[in-house]
Amino acid sequence: MIVREIVRTCSNPHVAHAAVASIGGDFARRFFRDAESRSLPSGLLAARLVQDFDHRAGDGDWAGLDRAIRGADMPILCGLRHILERAPKMKGDDLPARPAGALRKAAWGEERRSCA
Repeated sequence: MIVREIVRTCSNPHVAHAAVASIGGDFARRFFRDAESRSLPSGLLAARLVQDFDHRAGDGDWAGLDRAIRGADMPILCGLRHILERAPKMKGDDLPARPAGALRKAAWGEERRSCA
């Protein structure tokens, strides 16, 4: 299942950094600035947010991710962007060192956006 592949691959900070860079454009610039403002490497921030999604996303979040990547030319990049755009706004010190399953699932939201 491709949605699980997104989580598996993008939980690695090196892969996550390369994937965000590959998405490019304004999205990548904003994400890199956000990571810098938190004093975190961008790959580590992305990987933590992906891991956090894996542990607290509800069924609707997974379904939204599946819908977002369906038919995409680059589903892993599209899926990563989908996850990162919906990540709860947390300060750097609020990010879990390890995924925290007890966090509220509702913080992710289920609104679908295009991958463009």
